[in-house]
This record gives sequence, structure tokens and C-alpha cells, in this order.
Amino acid sequence: MEALNCRSISIKTALIPGTFDPPTLGHLDIIQRASSLFETLYIGIATNSAKMNKPLFSIKERIEILKELTKPLRVCKIVSFSSLAVDYAKNMNIHVIVRGLRAFSDFECEFRMALTNRQLSGIETLFLMADERTTHISSTLIRELIQHRAHLSGFVPKKVEEKIYGSKLHTKKKR
Repeated sequence: MEALNCRSISIKTALIPGTFDPPTLGHLDIIQRASSLFETLYIGIATNSAKMNKPLFSIKERIEILKELTKPLRVCKIVSFSSLAVDYAKNMNIHVIVRGLRAFSDFECEFRMALTNRQLSGIETLFLMADERTTHISSTLIRELIQHRAHLSGFVPKKVEEKIYGSKLHTKKKR
């Protein structure tokens, strides 16, 4: 058996890629925990994702929202990119991509993506398990709740809910 080629890299910078449409409490959980691990943490908003056929927020709005939400986390830099996340990371000399895992069902897809990214670029993927209070939150769920004008507290930050429904939150009763 051939010996593994283990390389030593300085891991001071990481990228959390995603669409962040809308930014959820699950996203913020992963961002906050990852921010304590790195000197610089890029929050990269993908601009050409196949998932984004009808976005809730423009790229500019998502950048503004994430800048406001991550302001206390001085290591965060909010950026957008239109390439593969791994290509953006490589161009920025970022050696780690951080991904949040909500459930075991996320693992298979994320595992294949991590292996592909490493094969393409040598970039490693760090998986952080979602907080148990946010494992059920997804953009799909948020969009469905919005269709029914349901309260979003417990799913997205209050500032995001206000941006979705306007500054005067609707009066539909909490369930």
C-alpha cells in the first residue's frame, strides 16, 4: 500500500459557501461557530446556483443582510461569487470550505462534494453539525412558511423576517 501524501497547510482562512436566501438561524449557527475557528471567514454567496430560480432577495440584499447579521463577528467577510465554490476558494488561497450538516441525509451529498472538491483542488471540507434547535430549518421550509404568511421567529433572525414581511410584521397568530 502506498503511503498517503499528507501536506501541512496553515488553516487561518475558510469559506462558507451558500445561497443564503434567506439567511436562517441555522446559517447563523454555523457561521458563529466557524468564526471562532478561523482568523478570516468568508461567507460566499453563490450567484449562479441552480437552486435560485426565483430568489427572495437579490445578491445585494443578501450581502447587506449578512453584513448586518455578522457585524459582531469581526472575522467575517461577506462576498459573492459566480464560479464553483472550490474555484473561488482556490483563487482566494482559501484551504478549507465549511459546510453545515443538518441530518444524516445531508451527509451523502456533502461527502461526495467534499471528495470532488479535494480531488479538483486539494481543498479540504470541514463539517459542522447543526445545532439540534436548527436541524429542521431549510430554505425550502422557509419559502413554504412565507407562502402561508406564517411567523418566521425561531427560523430566521428577526431582521430577516422584517425584511420579508416589511417593517410591520403581519398579525397572523403564532401556532
